[in-house]
Amino acid sequence: GLVDAITPGKEADVQEATTVREALYRLVTDRRLGEQFDREALAVLNAAARKAPATPQLTMAGRHTDATPEQALATVARQAVELLSGPDVPLMKECGNPECTRVYIDRSRGMRRQWCGMESCGNKIKAAAYRARKKSAPATAAR
Repeated sequence: GLVDAITPGKEADVQEATTVREALYRLVTDRRLGEQFDREALAVLNAAARKAPATPQLTMAGRHTDATPEQALATVARQAVELLSGPDVPLMKECGNPECTRVYIDRSRGMRRQWCGMESCGNKIKAAAYRARKKSAPATAAR
């Protein structure tokens, strides 16, 4: 949702995006755990954030943003800098699904949200728990 159209990327763009993604995950984990930032991951994110970001344009139909892969990645990196240095840091949580590594901002009442989303992980976990309960429940005698 950050850009409306992106020019096709090359293998090098995919490699760079993967490197930035892994650095960002490390930095988010460091921040969530209250640890010092990993210096190498910090350098990777900051290098991406220094590049020119995507620039929105006003058109007759409204806002439109075209970007190259590098511009899109720079835009993501800048938003990550804002997130990791902003007031939402205490609200960051990692999904409770052991198979998921997504991190989300918990703005739920009571801050008791457990999953990145109900439509994905939450439903899977709840359905599995329901099936497990049904399987282990003693069969009721027929009358």
